Amino acid sequence: MIRLDKIGKQNGRQIVFIEASATLQKGEKVGLVGPNGAGKTTLFRMIAGEEEPDEGQVASERGITIGYFDQDVGEMAGQSAAAAVMDGAGPVSKVAAELREIEAGLADPDRADELDALVERYGEVQSRFEELDGYALEGRAREVLAGLGFSEEMMDGDVGALSGGWKMRVGLGRILLMRPDVMLLDEPSNHLDLESLIWLETFLRGYDGALMMTSHDREFMNRIVTKIVEIDGGSLTTYSGDYAFYEQQRALSETQQQAQFERQQAMLAKEIKFIERFKARASHAAQVQSRVKKLDKIERVEPPKRRQSVAFDFPPAPRSGEDIVHLKDVHKRYGSRSIYEGLDFAVRRRERWCVMGVNGAGKSTLLKLVTGSTAPDAGTVALGGTVRMGYFAQHAMDLLDGDRTVFETLESTFPQAGQGSLRALAGCFGFSGDDVEKRCRVLSGGEKARLVMALMLYDPPNFLVLDERPNHLEMGTKAMLIGALSQFEGTMLFVSHDRHFLAALSNRVLELTPDGVHQYGGGYTEYVAKTGQEAPGLRS
Repeated sequence: MIRLDKIGKQNGRQIVFIEASATLQKGEKVGLVGPNGAGKTTLFRMIAGEEEPDEGQVASERGITIGYFDQDVGEMAGQSAAAAVMDGAGPVSKVAAELREIEAGLADPDRADELDALVERYGEVQSRFEELDGYALEGRAREVLAGLGFSEEMMDGDVGALSGGWKMRVGLGRILLMRPDVMLLDEPSNHLDLESLIWLETFLRGYDGALMMTSHDREFMNRIVTKIVEIDGGSLTTYSGDYAFYEQQRALSETQQQAQFERQQAMLAKEIKFIERFKARASHAAQVQSRVKKLDKIERVEPPKRRQSVAFDFPPAPRSGEDIVHLKDVHKRYGSRSIYEGLDFAVRRRERWCVMGVNGAGKSTLLKLVTGSTAPDAGTVALGGTVRMGYFAQHAMDLLDGDRTVFETLESTFPQAGQGSLRALAGCFGFSGDDVEKRCRVLSGGEKARLVMALMLYDPPNFLVLDERPNHLEMGTKAMLIGALSQFEGTMLFVSHDRHFLAALSNRVLELTPDGVHQYGGGYTEYVAKTGQEAPGLRS
C-alpha cells in the first residue's frame, strides 16, 4: 500500500534518512522504533503527505485514506467531545455537516423560496448518508469515547474545558472512528489509563487496515504489532515479529556483526603486520604487492551501531525502620464526593505497593495523603520516624527552574558531585552531548520526567512514591529505570499504567473499587492470575 523508496531527508544540519527503504502492506501492523530524535515523526509526516523527502519517493496506492494521530491535536474548543470525534470521521462527517446545513435551511422562513430545491437536495444527501451508515455514526463515536474512558457527561461537554491529556484522547478517537485504510499513530498510549489502553489493544487487533505506530509501552506494542521497522543512523531495517522478537534478533545480529568485525580486524592486522615487516625486502616484493591488492579489494565489515546506553551505579538507599506509613480510619471528601471512608492501610519496609483503580477511584489522592500533600478530613496518617521520602509527581516537574540548563540543575542540587559523575547520570537518563545544555523551560514532558527522576535517584530516599510519570519515558530509559529500581532496597508506593513496569517492580497490590479497598499479597502478575483481569475496571 505504501512504499518508501531510497528516501533521503535532512532537517537543518541533521541528516535524518539516507537511501532508506521500507514497505507497509495491506493489513500489516507495524511498530516503528528508534532512539529519540531518530526521525519517527518525520517519517510519519512524509507518509501522511505533510512533508516531502529530499530524495527518493514515498509512493501510496491510489485512493487510499490515511489517518494520522500525533501529539499536536489543537484546541477543538466550542463543540462537544462527541461532535469533535464525528468531525474527523472522513467522508461521512462532511455529508453529516451538509445534512445539518440543509435541515437548518428547511427550518429558516427566509429561505422559503428555496424549499423545493432544499427538499430535493436533502433526499440526495440523506440517501448518501444512509449508504455511509451515517445514522450509526454518533453511536459509534460514543462507543469509541467510552472505550477511551469518557463518561456521558464528558462526551457532551465542551472539548475546550478538557485537559491536554483528554484532548489527546479526543484526537485519537477521531482517527479510530474514521477507520482509514492506513492508520499512523504516534504515541497513542501516552495519556491512557490501563482500562483504556487494553480497550485500544482490542480495537487495533480487530482493525483490518494497515497500522504503523510508535509507543513507549512495551507490552502494548508486543500485543499488537507483527513487524518492526527500526530507524537507526539514517537507515530503515525491517524485522518480522513483535517487539520482543525484534530485541532478540537485534541483539543476535549485533553479536554476529561484532564477531565478524573482530575476525576481520584480526585478519587485517595480521596482513598489515606482514606488509610492514617485508615491504623493504626485494625478495618479498611480489608477496607484499599481492597482499596490498588483496586488502584493497576486501569489503570492510562495520562494527554494529550500538544504541547509546549509559550504566549508572546508583547509591544505596539508607535503611529505614520496619513501619513506613500507617493510615488509620482515614476519611477524605472533595465537595459532595466521598473518596475514602474509614480507610486502614499500612506499608512496611521493602514492600512495593502498586495502587490500581479506575479514573477517579482515588489513586493520586492516596499518594497525596501518604506524602502529606493533602490532609485527611478525619483519621490519621503516620510516617515512620526514620523514613526519608521521595515523591515523584506532576508538581515536582513544575518546580524545575526554567532558566537553568539540565546540567546546571544537576550541579546546583549536588554541588559536591564531580562533573564526570553528573554527566554519567545525565547520560543514563537520556541527556547526552548538547542535551545537557537545554534549558528546563524547553524540555518536553518526558524530558522533565527523566530529569526529576535523575535528581531523585542520585541521592535516593528509602521510601519512593511515584505517580504515573514513568509512562512518558521511552523504552530504553524505562528499561534502565526498571533495572535501577529492581536493585532499590527501599520501599515503594506507586501508580503506573505500564504493565511491564507493574509486573517487574510490584510485590503487593492495593485495588481501589466502588465495592471497597482490596489488598493482594504478591505483585501485579499474581493479581492478574487471581482476578483473571489486568485492570479493576475490566471486571464484569
